[in-house]
Amino acid sequence: MLDTSECHRPERRMNFRGIRSSKFRHVYGLPVKKEKCYENIRITRNAQDGNYCAVNPKFIAVVVEVGGGGSFVVLPLSKCGRVDYNAWKVTGHAGPVLDVKWNPFNDNMIASGSEDCQIRVWYIPDGGLTSDMGDSLVQLTGHRRRVGIIEWHPTAENILVSAGYDHMVIVWNITRGVPVNIINCHTDTIFSMSFNRNGSLLATTCKDKQLRIVDPRSGTLIKEGKSHHGTKASKVVYLGASGKLFTTGFSKFSDRQFGIWSEKDLSQPLKMETIDSSSGILTPIYDPDTNMVYVAGKGDGNVRYYELLDEAPWASFLNQFISGAPQKGFGILPKRGIDVTACELFRMYKLHATKDVVEPIAMIVPRKSNTFQEDIYPETAAPTPALTADEWLQGKNAWPVLISMKTGAQTRTYKQGMYKNREQAIVISDKNNDRKFMFLSEETNPDYRQVEQTKEMKPSTRLYGADKQQTNESDYSYRPKNNSDIYDTASEKETKTSFNLGTKFQQAQKRFSAERDTLSDFDLDLDNNYKSTIKSGSNSVKVLTSKFDYRDNKYVEDTEAELKRALKEQNKLICNLKDQVEVKDRRIQTLEMKLKLLMTNNTATNMDISSSELNGYSLA
Repeated sequence: MLDTSECHRPERRMNFRGIRSSKFRHVYGLPVKKEKCYENIRITRNAQDGNYCAVNPKFIAVVVEVGGGGSFVVLPLSKCGRVDYNAWKVTGHAGPVLDVKWNPFNDNMIASGSEDCQIRVWYIPDGGLTSDMGDSLVQLTGHRRRVGIIEWHPTAENILVSAGYDHMVIVWNITRGVPVNIINCHTDTIFSMSFNRNGSLLATTCKDKQLRIVDPRSGTLIKEGKSHHGTKASKVVYLGASGKLFTTGFSKFSDRQFGIWSEKDLSQPLKMETIDSSSGILTPIYDPDTNMVYVAGKGDGNVRYYELLDEAPWASFLNQFISGAPQKGFGILPKRGIDVTACELFRMYKLHATKDVVEPIAMIVPRKSNTFQEDIYPETAAPTPALTADEWLQGKNAWPVLISMKTGAQTRTYKQGMYKNREQAIVISDKNNDRKFMFLSEETNPDYRQVEQTKEMKPSTRLYGADKQQTNESDYSYRPKNNSDIYDTASEKETKTSFNLGTKFQQAQKRFSAERDTLSDFDLDLDNNYKSTIKSGSNSVKVLTSKFDYRDNKYVEDTEAELKRALKEQNKLICNLKDQVEVKDRRIQTLEMKLKLLMTNNTATNMDISSSELNGYSLA
């Protein structure tokens, strides 16, 4: 007989969960057509773990294979199709480029790290490059070995973090070009690093199989724990403001796996799951707006994506994008550059491993409506810094500035990055502000004419903002017969103000009015300073700042005189060389004629030429 004494009724009823409901359950990847790809780009063959690609709403940068040194191409995002084989490149590094990152607050500024142990910051003019660029805005030197990883701060302006193969992490203030902190808590090669949402903490993975959380301002080690047990590279990404981390790596049996950790306790993971047994290194990419993680393997043809949860099981597999071509890396477009009308959630730029092709892939939510979907487009990070570099270094924290995707989609920045010689710093210039400063820097031209001379001038009755002069008879009914009565009782300043006789305010109105028919010399001068054909931002700032600094003007005059003097010397040297070449040509012709005569005579006496004569001809 069945004993039911040990059977107990459960305390609560168990609900069958079934299939979990999610808005992103049916997200799929859509590669663009061939004419929208970027072809004929010689993608670098470097075997490092970098992505070698960076994208923003204006440009795409790809590290390319060159014979010597390191270079990367920068193309406008709209310039797709077949790229010219001799496209203009950024060529300033002495070694291969290992990583490139766009400034999140300036779409024209990009940083690059290289095997020459240097980090350089470049300014790309609007419209793209017009020649090979070799002059950078600033050059950061501090690493003793090659620089493999660079990251911009998510909320503070002009803060850059770099990790090198010298086991050091350096925090830079690029406006001054100096390191503000050096972190030396790592004992081996650093594989990856990631900031949290407000940039107050920095997570790193290392070859010593340790997962660390450090304070980037003080360099103190906050938490440390054992991560993946495999010998291959592991990667980490901070999961926004949730206080969790997502890592990818290998087990001790060389199985690929991912783990989810709490920043409060790194002794053991919240979740560790095995993916497969392939050998490619996995790279996680986090989207804080949709709370999704995309996992792409180097050499794989697929991209898996997961939705993160606030409770166990912490991550839910959604789907995977599968293609037949293996990938070398990915460039990620910021959220403000995607197409919200097509229900696009994410866009990746895939670097093919076997072809010279960069292929955009859009992750799309299938919905029938073409209207804005508020439930899948929360506010995203704006291209505006929440803090200055000095405020962040003093200990202040702030969350990113947010913009609405309904009105802020396709937002781009237009900031003029320049380098000031006098201050030894990078400055961000605004064209409108520069117009105001140049106007204020002009001398005031007072009117010293006497009142009697101004009586002869015909006053204008046109009011500011009126389309034409007022000619109503009622206006003349109360007007004095002689204009001299007005000038006798009014002061010079009142007269100018009432009749618009060329005061400084009216001159400014005429100069900056939108109804001007032609540009003045003042405007032409400014437009020349902001031409898109400038090779780098450092050249534009020298031109602009020279208008405000007497010492810079003197320096420009001295350099022009030296260049003219050098040009004259070079012309003289070229003329002398031409004369020498002509003399040698005539000498060669005479020798050839003598040799022909000797060959026609064909006598032994004529053919017996002494060695001394031959030496003399050769020396001549």
